[in-house]
Amino acid sequence: MIFKEKQKSQPIEKRQVWEAFKAVKRNDGSAGVDNLSIVEIESNPGKYLYPLWNRMASGSYMPVPVREVLIDKENGKKRALGIPTVLDRVAQEVIRQELEMIVEPHFSVNSFGYRPKKSQHQAVKQCELNCQTFNWAIDLDIKGFFDNIDHRLLIRAVKHFTTSEHILMYVKRWLNAPIQKRDGTLQAKQGKGTPQGGVISPLLANIFLHFAFDTWFEETFPESSYERYADDIIIHCRFFKESLNVLAAVKQRMKQSKLEIKKEKSNIVYCKRNQKNHPPFKPKYYQFDFLGFTFKPRWVKGKWGRYHLVFTPAISNKRRKRIGQTLYKMKIHRMVQFSLQDIANLLAPKIRGWINYYGKFRFSEMRKVFRVLNYRLMMWVRNKYRRFRKKIKTHAFRWLSNVAKHYPYLFWHWELGFLP
Repeated sequence: MIFKEKQKSQPIEKRQVWEAFKAVKRNDGSAGVDNLSIVEIESNPGKYLYPLWNRMASGSYMPVPVREVLIDKENGKKRALGIPTVLDRVAQEVIRQELEMIVEPHFSVNSFGYRPKKSQHQAVKQCELNCQTFNWAIDLDIKGFFDNIDHRLLIRAVKHFTTSEHILMYVKRWLNAPIQKRDGTLQAKQGKGTPQGGVISPLLANIFLHFAFDTWFEETFPESSYERYADDIIIHCRFFKESLNVLAAVKQRMKQSKLEIKKEKSNIVYCKRNQKNHPPFKPKYYQFDFLGFTFKPRWVKGKWGRYHLVFTPAISNKRRKRIGQTLYKMKIHRMVQFSLQDIANLLAPKIRGWINYYGKFRFSEMRKVFRVLNYRLMMWVRNKYRRFRKKIKTHAFRWLSNVAKHYPYLFWHWELGFLP
């Protein structure tokens, strides 16, 4: 006897689940509270993905608790990330793809975070162009944004775009999914917050800020400009008094949206360059950080050999420090069992990533990063070869410099001219 599948109550197809799994696989990631890995699911998709589709399509799918993971922040504090299970990430990806197709055409051109065909470099480039036009910039910092998104306001925002019952139903369930702490206890949601680490969280954050900030700001201050990458926002104004009014209005707007602006980290910055007229007072701030780049006045040599002052981005001191800490934690100087070629192969992906991201703007500033790397390599030389151990570091540097001259393509940064 042939049994026919019953008609499902939710319009979710098997193909959507499979495509969502492939997307989750590309992004990789660790397992959740069930310890079920991507490799295990891929080895037997019928065992895991078919029941997932069956439950989602029938409306009976319920997310399991989110595993909490603490990561280090640049200021030395810890940030809590919520890691859903792999199957939960697949389920979120199904709804995320469907919801993104609906909301994406309505988003602002000034929003760059977690959007197709948008990147961090595009946001930094637009910020650089705006800093050449506007004299003042407001560096906004929202306090605990992902942890404080109000669920009621978020659902209202999602309902503005769609009335699909299955999308609203699953979004509500993910918002209410408890968090499993490191000691195994479960923490229930208190009507706010979406786990920073969930697949659908960035899209929900964009939907929330689309109404809480983007559309409101563009209607209220049409003569000003801004860039937003998720909750990182830079606002540009022409005059200081205008920037004061804008900052006060933004604080009030965030309060209405049940969010809070950090007073100590939200500053009004003067974009000092070759303007004809400067303010009659001494501004307090002359630089700000945005997406890993520091914007500040720099002297640049022009076409005719003249130097002029511009307000441009370059890799920030915080990111340089983080890269230095990464190199230290790798303990390169202790890898005496490896050859220099082995270390070059080990570092190649990291060096290539740093160059591709931070080298897009003011590439010469990368010299400060690779000076640290060359120092770590010099320490490796001293530990590797006994004849350098009791001598001053200059001898090891000279040996490494000689190797770099004969083999300039051994390391990625050597190839680009950052020799020891």
